[in-house]
Amino acid sequence: MSNSERKKGLGAAARVTALASSVMDLHVRIALQEMDREKRRLISGGIFLATGGVLMLFALIGSELILGLWIKDLLAFETKSTIMVLVFINLCLAGMSLRIGGYLAKGPYLPETLEGIAKTTKAVLGKN
Repeated sequence: MSNSERKKGLGAAARVTALASSVMDLHVRIALQEMDREKRRLISGGIFLATGGVLMLFALIGSELILGLWIKDLLAFETKSTIMVLVFINLCLAGMSLRIGGYLAKGPYLPETLEGIAKTTKAVLGKN
């Protein structure tokens, strides 16, 4: 193999490498743009979910008041008794929800997930 043939072979390899590098750069740029788009979508979704949660809380408070007044009128209870009935109903529903949620949250977790949860908990609590 002569010296000029080697240079042609190396030149072709360099061009293929440059082409592959260019394609990878393009792919990385597109992936970063998609990530920015998705980040905006996720933040917007979180804001709308938080707004919906706050409005749902207001609706729940309003329905609790209406239910309390209805129980008071229907059963001729005093205000304190009506509040106690509502508290008992809320505690029962909360207990069932926590029980079901705890059951559904059980399961095998990947080590990466456990590490992420531990890091997040430490960051929230301010521990190193």
